[in-house]
Order: sequence, then C-alpha cells, then structure tokens
Amino acid sequence: MEVNHVEERSKRVKGRVVLMKKGVLDFHDIKANVLDRVHELLGKGVSIQLISATSPDPAKGLQGKQGKVAYLERWVSTISSLVSASDTEFSVTFDWDHQNLGVPGAFIIRNHHHSQFYLKTVIIEDIPGHGPVNFACNSWVYPAHRYTHDRVFFSNKAYLPCQTPEPLRKLREQELNVLRGKGVGKLNEWDRVYDYAYYNDLGTPDDGPDYARPVLGGSKFPYPRRGRTGRPHTKTDPKTESRLHLLNLNVYVPRDEQFGHVKFSDFLAYSLKSVAQVLLPEIKSLCDKTINEFDTFEDVLDIYEGSFKMPNGPMVSKLRQLVPYELVRELIRNDGERFLKFPVPDLIKESKTAWRTDDEFAREMLAGVNPVIIRRLQEFPPASKLDPKLYGDQTSSIREAHIANSLDGLTINEAIQKMRLFILDHHDALMPYISRINSTNTKTYASRTLLFLQDDGTLKPLAIELSLPHPQGEQHGAVSKVFTPAQEGVSASVWQLAKAYAAVNDSGYHQLVSHWLYTHAVIEPFIIAAHRQLSILHPIHKLLKPHFRDTMHINALARHTLINAGGVLEKTVFPGKFALEMSAIIYKSWVFTEQALPADLLKRGMAVPDSSCRQGLRLVIEDYPFAVDGLEIWDAIETWVTEYCNVYYTSNDMVEGDYELQKWWNEVRIEGHGDLKDREWWSEMKTKEDLIQSCTIIIWLASAFHAAVNFGQYPFAGYLPNRPTVSRRFMPEPGTPEYEELKSDPDLAFLKTITAQFQTLLGVSLIEVLSRHSTEEVYLGQCENPEWTLDAEPLAAFERFRQKLLKIENNIVERNKDKILKNRNGPVKMPYTLLFPNTSDYSKEGGLTGKGIPNSISI
Repeated sequence: MEVNHVEERSKRVKGRVVLMKKGVLDFHDIKANVLDRVHELLGKGVSIQLISATSPDPAKGLQGKQGKVAYLERWVSTISSLVSASDTEFSVTFDWDHQNLGVPGAFIIRNHHHSQFYLKTVIIEDIPGHGPVNFACNSWVYPAHRYTHDRVFFSNKAYLPCQTPEPLRKLREQELNVLRGKGVGKLNEWDRVYDYAYYNDLGTPDDGPDYARPVLGGSKFPYPRRGRTGRPHTKTDPKTESRLHLLNLNVYVPRDEQFGHVKFSDFLAYSLKSVAQVLLPEIKSLCDKTINEFDTFEDVLDIYEGSFKMPNGPMVSKLRQLVPYELVRELIRNDGERFLKFPVPDLIKESKTAWRTDDEFAREMLAGVNPVIIRRLQEFPPASKLDPKLYGDQTSSIREAHIANSLDGLTINEAIQKMRLFILDHHDALMPYISRINSTNTKTYASRTLLFLQDDGTLKPLAIELSLPHPQGEQHGAVSKVFTPAQEGVSASVWQLAKAYAAVNDSGYHQLVSHWLYTHAVIEPFIIAAHRQLSILHPIHKLLKPHFRDTMHINALARHTLINAGGVLEKTVFPGKFALEMSAIIYKSWVFTEQALPADLLKRGMAVPDSSCRQGLRLVIEDYPFAVDGLEIWDAIETWVTEYCNVYYTSNDMVEGDYELQKWWNEVRIEGHGDLKDREWWSEMKTKEDLIQSCTIIIWLASAFHAAVNFGQYPFAGYLPNRPTVSRRFMPEPGTPEYEELKSDPDLAFLKTITAQFQTLLGVSLIEVLSRHSTEEVYLGQCENPEWTLDAEPLAAFERFRQKLLKIENNIVERNKDKILKNRNGPVKMPYTLLFPNTSDYSKEGGLTGKGIPNSISI
C-alpha cells in the first residue's frame, strides 16, 4: 500500500496562481464578492487543466494530452479585503504523471464564479527533469458561461509557427480564430474580438445635420481603420454607427486592451478635475468686464496663479452620482467648492515674456512640441504642390526684397546652397479648407514662415506669409500678405500677430496630424492585425506587445469625447468640424517607410547623406534637439530589434516562410491601411531587413515619436498665448477701429484675436490631461513582466538596450548643460527633455514631468 501512496505523491505537482479581483473602480462590487463566496461553498470555483507540449493524444488528433482538472485552493480565505484590488496568490495541486504526460505547455482555465478576475501568472513549481514552467497570462477571465471556447494560456516560450510543438499547434490556431471573431454582431465586454471598422462613429446625424460627419475610410476620405465595436447604425444614416451617451465610457474594446484600474482612475480624476473646471456653464460668467475675454496677459496668468471659485450647483451633484466616491473626495470638497488652478507651465516659470521673442518662436520648431515639420528650403520663392487646375497659382509671394537684408551678407542663392534657409510650411495642407473654416467663427490664414540659420546655430525668422483664397474663387490662386520682423511701434504689434497666426496653423496641424493621425490613428491597424494573425507564442507578438498597451482604449475614448462631432477637439482647434476630414486628406500622402526617423530627416532636407556618420547621415542644423536625441534613441531601438530578430530568424527564407508573419503584414496593408493598399512603398516582408525596419518604425512611432509630440503639450502650450489654437479675426487693416486698438492697446488686440477665454480653459484642461504621465507608466527599456520570455538571448539583448538608454539619459543631461548648444534651453530657459527616456525612473509617480518615453501610446 505504502508504495502506491509514494507513487501517487510523486505524480503531484504544486502550482502558484496570482490573480487580481475586479478593479477598484467597481466600488459597487461587494455584491460580486459575496456571490463568489456562495459559489465556492457550493463546490464550484476556478479549475485549471494542464495540456502537454510533448505528449500528443492520438484520440484528439495529436493535440497535447490533458491532465486531470485541478481547483484553486483556499479561495475564501485568501481574498480578504472586499474592495482591495491587490494581487492574491493561490495554491493549486495537479495530478501530473510526467513520465506519461511530459512537460505542460498550455492550460485551460474555467471560472465558475459570478464575476471576472484578472489572471496575472501561473507558475508550476517543478516538473521532474525539466524544472519550473511559467505562464505570463495578464488577462481577464470571465465566467465560463460567457465563452463559446475554453480559455487557453500558453507558457512563456516563444515559437515561430513552424517550430511550435505538434501537440500545441491546433490550440495555437484555435486561439487566433477566437480573436478574429465572426465579423458581425454586437460585441460584449467579455468578447475578445479584434476586428476592423471605418471611422463612422464620430457624428450623431439623429441630432440634426450639424452633427453629421462624413465616414472616414473606404470613401473619398481615406483613413486607417479603427477597432470594430458592433453598435447598431443611426436611424437617419445607415452608414453611421450610433454612439453611447457621453458620460457612458463603456466603449467596446477587447477587455485586455482596457486601462488598468489605477490608470483609469487617474485618467478619470484628471479629466474630471480639468473638465469640471471648465465645462460648468457658470464659468463663462466668472469674468469681470467682458464675457469670455481675457483683457490683459495678467488675466491669463491668473488662471495659473490666481484662483477662480468653483460654482456650486446641479453639475456638482450630478458628478457625485456618476463617479466613485473615492474620486469625488479627491475632486470636490464637501462644500462643493474647489479652487480652479492650473499648474504653471514650464514655458513661463523663468520669464513671463521670453516666449514672445523671435528666438523662442523659431527655436520651438526644433525643440518644441511639434519639431517634425520644419524643412530646408531648396527653391525660392517657395512653391506649392496644389493642383493649379483647382487652385490656380499658389507659389509664395515672398520676394527677395523682403529678406535680402537679413541673410548675413549672403545672396538668396548662396543661402540656399549653404543650406541656411528653412521653412515652416502649412500653406498646402490648409489652403483647400480655408474658405470653409473661415465661414465659421474662426478667421485664419494658410501660412509660410521663412527662417535663416545663423552662425551661432540658432534660427531667426525672416518673413511670414499669410494667404487667403482669391475672393473670386479658389481657382484664381491665393491673395497673400508678407510680414517681416519689427521691434517697435505698431509694426512690432503686427509682427507679433503674424507669428500668432503661424502658431495657430502649427498647433492645429500638430494636434490633428503630427499627434492624432501620425501616431494614434496609424498604429491601431498594426495592433488589431497583430492580435488576429500573430499568436501570443510568436516572437514578433512578444516584441511588439508592450508597445501596443492601452492604445485601442485611448483611441476609443478619443472617438467618444475628443474627436467626435461637437467634441473637445472641434471646440478648441481651429479647423473645427472640418478637423478630421482635413486629416484624412493628409493621410493620402502618408508613407509608412518615411516614418523612420533617418528617412524623415532626409526627406525634409534636415539631414544629408554622409557615410562617415552613424545612421549614414549628417544633420544640417547640428543643434536640432529633437533630431539629435531622436537619432540616439532610433539607433538603440534598431539595434535591439535587430538582435532580437536575429535570435529567431537566421535567414531571409525564414521570414518569407513564416505564414503568421506574412498574414499579419498582408492584413495590415489590405485591411488596416486598406485605402493605401496599392501604394508602391509597402515593404514586401521577404527579408530580415524588411522585418527589422518595419518593427523599428512601429516601436519608434508608439514610443519616442509619440512622446516627442505629446508630453510637451502642457509645458509649451499650457500657456495658450504661445500656441493659440484658434484665431477669431483677421489681421487689422490700417484705418479701421481694430488697427487703432492695436496701436493703443496691443496686448488686448492680441488676446481678442486668439483663442477666447472659455476655449482657452477647455484647451488647457485637455492638454493638462494629455501631458500627464500615468502613475503606472512603463518607460522604454522597462518591462512589466521580467519573465516575458524564457529565451536567454532576448533577455540579454534587452538588458543591453536598457543600458544604452541609461547612457542616452546622461548624454541628454550633458547636452542640456552645454552653453554652446543654444537651442537646448532657449530664451525661456527650458531644457529639452521630451526624448529623455526615463528608463531609470521606477518611482511610479507620473505627473506633468515634461520628460519620459512610455513604451506605448497610452494617453
């Protein structure tokens, strides 16, 4: 008898399971916990069944043999606090005859409880002759009756499809089938379906024609695809999907793509704090003299340093009903009063006026929040690419006479040849829309700004051209005025206004194109396709996954509250209701391969080929902070991706023969970016070089490029006179009352031209939310789960990547101290840190730091 007992015991394998209960935000969730305990007492619970990776079962078509079902032990005693969202560890004992069953490579989990839980890890302590087996799960598991297929998890080992152990192959394919879904019908929170849809959910035509918006994608407005939600269409327009109520944030995204509870509560708290400061209608009447106007720059400074009193009223009590109690305490004191005070943006910490200098205006094109547009001028006068049949002659009206005296003794041709002339050109992007935009309350121009590279490495503005379509019709060309720098009298005030109109163009283009379109929107199709076609076992899935975190959710929330008809973006950025449609026209000329930083710098003429330099190029402006820091980071990412891919792909044939990889890339092109599927520039994905380049671009866009155009928003644009988002009247003409006002009170005239007070508060509150790092931020070179792979070589390569990023942090600090590099700090004395990786920061503090590269687009 004794022998049998020993044998039985030897077949027992211990496991540890770590999970987290539903998040803290479900503060009504005590009910769910009590029900879970009842289920447990009735002998149900959570079961796990191991599947062998080495022993096929002939009866199951060679799928891995399955062990006996085992149950989590001590559910009742282990989860103590009813609302704690902390992790909980359980033990589990498996009957596993390793001689017959071999090594487990997957398991099935069934949740017989009333509510879902978040499964973090499962560790099987010791398989004789093999050692421990780790499963990094990181997934929500809903009650079993919600699923049509069992939930399966795989161990942390990466396999190319052709190298997958035979017993796991079928499971690998089944799991991908589940994630692809059926392509029809409503999607529920427990559905794990990744699918595509057009941007047809921005308008609410049922509310009237003013709220209808064109469908973006698959139409005359090309666009990347978004994640499908499966909501019914509107009554008025069968092509438009219906929307949820604004305060209902349950937009469908696969549950594992949603923010963690800490991040979501951070996001809600900041959003409410910011937007409550603004959206209260009463706030409009808090101004003293003129409703909705700032009268002086002192008034503007008051929103940071002064204090408005929060009105009490129905809005406050409404908020209380909607928001979990813990958040309300943080937002609104019990008497309903809260001081509205924005933090002081870095731009005005050292000096309240340095932002108005020409030096700072120009420097921000190299080291501001949108340092990705400026290009070298290679023809004079600047030409247009607009179709002359539709738009007439759109060549610039800037002439030699405007700038000849400002070129340090060079002729224009010499300045072009010596690579000293640059342009910030928003003319072609805006011109086709200016008439429509100006038919609203906005009054603005299409702008071109010319700059000269001085001997000290800084740029000085030479001229600003402001253009409108010809009054007799767009086909007659443009009517333009050219303004040049002036320091005194009314012409100095006119020049300040000209810079403001150029800044309005740049801030609108930045928000819609550099930020929203070129990061958030273009990355989403790569994420959807990866989940549909690359198994979680696939090494490329493992490589890219950290860079996809939270993006689908933030994009869904953006469609819900920011870029929708009448949403915050339309209310605060000058193209208004035409904003997204305009970004669709710009998407037509998007080229994936040109998103690589070296290719982008060469295309804009900001670098020239030079084989003696790293990356094979030399910067034309040596002190171009975005490009200098960016190239170091690009290089680090590219090296890491190269080393990683080389572990799994030893030849080009392996890339071409990897059918999951091929399906992924094909689907990105045909479905996700389907409107551009016939473009010549798509790589064929037949070589290791294709693979490395494509993955490097994806990681660069999701991490460093997004950080460069996002987290500087509050530091630079939180003080709105520096980056106004709207202009409300045209440049005053001599002989008009407006011109007289410009002479007598230039500050008032300036403030009356740019964004109004209500829009300013709304805009500033939005970018305060967008510029904050979450307290859960995972920065480039950090990883959430140190055991993300079992393979030693990738772990060693990742450590080298981390060390390289730490070195780059030191380089950036040193460059910012170097007095010769004038563009690093500028007149505002604000060091350039937007591409400081922050790999060294494990504090989990987050906030408005103006530095740090998160792994993914998650805000």
